[in-house]
Amino acid sequence: MVKTAIVYYSSGGTNYQLAKWAAEAAKEAGSEVRILKAAETAPQAAIESNPAWKANVEATKDVPEVKPEDLEWADAIIFSVPTRFGNMPGQMKNFLDTTGGLWAKGKLANKAVSAMSSAQNPHGGQEATILSLYTTMYHWGAIVVAPGYTDPVTFGAGGNPYGTSVTVGQDGKMIEDVQAAVKHQAKRTVQVAKALAHLEA
Repeated sequence: MVKTAIVYYSSGGTNYQLAKWAAEAAKEAGSEVRILKAAETAPQAAIESNPAWKANVEATKDVPEVKPEDLEWADAIIFSVPTRFGNMPGQMKNFLDTTGGLWAKGKLANKAVSAMSSAQNPHGGQEATILSLYTTMYHWGAIVVAPGYTDPVTFGAGGNPYGTSVTVGQDGKMIEDVQAAVKHQAKRTVQVAKALAHLEA
């Protein structure tokens, strides 16, 4: 059975929700799934000062923190992160910087990988954030599985061919309906992972 790691960072809960939708779809596609979060590195005072952030930390306290061995375990890896100045958050970058040992041994090559993102406005850097994640994946030798325009749901979710992205309003709610696009992207990633496993068998 293909194994999928869904790795996210979320301060307000949006990317956790995207991760849960991706997990549902990956299971529907016949994959074993782990939902994992990047460790929080922000000062506690910053978290305490933001009620939504504090609530999300509490709500996800039982979600395991991702470790490099989770990536080695997985055949498919789906990332979901908010945008920070058009780039991935430091919490995710800190984790990715710990994968050098696996990379040096070729343990991340040929993994099927995909990414999703969010921001507070339609042109807030979602595409750049996804591409910044893919840059690391290219160094791994992983196989990037972008949704492209392989299903009309991509257009309904805003039309991002690099990965599903969503705009989050000031009230913390998603503006676009992206659930179907997330699920299509996750199933496509699992399908590619299955094809890669068949080729290597």
